[in-house]
Amino acid sequence: MRFGAVFPQTQLGADPAVLRDFVQAAEGMGYHHLLAYDHVLGANPDRPGWEARRPYTYEDMFHEPLTLFAWMAGLTETIGFMTGVLILPQRQTALVAKQAAQVDLLSGGRFRLGIGVGWNEVEYDALGYDFGSRGARVEEQIMILRELWTHELVNISGSFDSIDDAGINPLPPQPIPIWIGGTADVVLRRCARLSDGWVAGGGDPETERELCETFWSHVENCGRGGQVGLHARLVSERVPESDWERHVRGWQQLGATELALYPHGATLDEYLARLRRFAELFGVSA
Repeated sequence: MRFGAVFPQTQLGADPAVLRDFVQAAEGMGYHHLLAYDHVLGANPDRPGWEARRPYTYEDMFHEPLTLFAWMAGLTETIGFMTGVLILPQRQTALVAKQAAQVDLLSGGRFRLGIGVGWNEVEYDALGYDFGSRGARVEEQIMILRELWTHELVNISGSFDSIDDAGINPLPPQPIPIWIGGTADVVLRRCARLSDGWVAGGGDPETERELCETFWSHVENCGRGGQVGLHARLVSERVPESDWERHVRGWQQLGATELALYPHGATLDEYLARLRRFAELFGVSA
């Protein structure tokens, strides 16, 4: 199992020096990758019809992950970068292909694109895309991204996007891996068919067992056993250190190939102390 770190998107603040120190420290401890969440807009929770269960609002800070990773690539040498997840259907497909290729190029092939369809209809409306068709659109987008990353010129006439004898330049050093996040069965089936891996949640492995078994069943039914990874998380705010071992080993037994620690604290030093302690306990090593 490879170990990564979750970038504390909503807690770490906007001081570039702090962001630099965090990623460089995580790299120095030997973490395999940094995972960052994505939201373009946060909505006012007092708006009519807004559901109280929505986890993020306009008060939560989100750094744009592709520009963040491009900047961090110049500050690091070995740590990988992964969006977990970029809300793909609310974005222009060709532009995402271009931006992702640039991040991969600048990082020396250290980038993976984790994608999802999202839940925030407010973002879709503001960005000019249809919320209801996001599932169908994302499947076409995955195909288009891979075409753009591997061919100098493409001709595509799709249901949502068309490209007439054009391509991006420069191409990425290699096809960028695409991972998919989500828990609905239609998403698990899509992930089994089309992705390089599933970005699972950060729940207790015992409660996630049935979901994981369903996912691996879909993978086997697609004839893709051994070709798809599983990325889990450990949220230190919810899981005490005394339970880390059970959490990590539980996810490992469920087939997780990667696990990222989401550290919490009041200061940068506290975040890094948790990363350091986890690294010591589980053999994360540069």
